[in-house]
Amino acid sequence: MNLLLIEDDEALCDTLQFQLKKEHFAVTVCHDGRDGLELFLQDAFDLILLDRMLPTMNGLFVLKKARDAGMKTPVIMITALGELYDRIEGLDGGADDYIVKPFAFEELLARIRSISRRTGKFLEQDIRSLGNLSYDSALRELKGPTGQIRLSGREGRLLEVFLSETNTTLRRMTILSRVWGADAPVEESNLDTYIHFLRKRLASVGSSATLETVRGVGYRMEVPK
Repeated sequence: MNLLLIEDDEALCDTLQFQLKKEHFAVTVCHDGRDGLELFLQDAFDLILLDRMLPTMNGLFVLKKARDAGMKTPVIMITALGELYDRIEGLDGGADDYIVKPFAFEELLARIRSISRRTGKFLEQDIRSLGNLSYDSALRELKGPTGQIRLSGREGRLLEVFLSETNTTLRRMTILSRVWGADAPVEESNLDTYIHFLRKRLASVGSSATLETVRGVGYRMEVPK
């Protein structure tokens, strides 16, 4: 899962980023409200962890601007403001959940899992199945009717992005942000190269899933019905 953490407490960011990466999350960190909004609007993340009190633009306004722009990415608001009114204001403002500082990391993980189940978008288990293929994200092992193969880390992340958005056209910049990171200095040609690699991997295990090019937009994974 690709997370965006918008939090101005750098020590807390370092701690959360370290803990989340140990749980196999990809984490992009931002310390500023305006920059956080810009990243939010890229629609490149599976979940946003959003502090309420931020420099340049507070978290509630970041959330309002993103929701007004049509962003539906789930948001957990993280804040020291824990009164009933504060929680109601955050949830009514578009947050999917609200956690008050200080909190145990295990509670944050439980809330992330809860949103995953609620949206039905994410799979908690390591093994994902689609059509006649399965992918074990822990082992990075792809299996199909004619064999199995181990993917590289980048190939695996690219496949996970498509498995979470089957039969949906994904824009090139969205894929680049989700696989390489929102701020990574990567050439667009790298995406084409890894699409080529992944197509070969799918073919090598006899998968019926295909990666279709949508000219001028991006790519889409399709599975025959």
